[in-house]
Amino acid sequence: MHPSSVAHDFAAAFNSGDPAAVDAVYEPGGLFVPAPGLTVTGPARRAANQRFLAQGLPIDVRPRHVYEHDGIALLIVDWTIGDIKGTATDVARLSDGRWRYVIDNPFGISQAAPEPRS
Repeated sequence: MHPSSVAHDFAAAFNSGDPAAVDAVYEPGGLFVPAPGLTVTGPARRAANQRFLAQGLPIDVRPRHVYEHDGIALLIVDWTIGDIKGTATDVARLSDGRWRYVIDNPFGISQAAPEPRS
């Protein structure tokens, strides 16, 4: 399984609208960066992802670069949700035959994150 599968797994889970499916793409202690300088895990990670899910818009992902070594991968992924666009800088780990996010930084190369629409 290629490390880019984690980005596609995330998109499929996100587009299903199922918060539990989205959360399953992360390692149990996985970190999400919903805005520059803000990191969340656990229930706060689920709540932050839920704000993006609540828009009811699909996500489109396009992995741009993937670098893998010894079961750890760095992914640079272009994504779009409606008119919100970004480029993620993510770290994933292969565990039990599946890639999962250790760090999901959707605004990894931008200065500020746009506010999700409610």
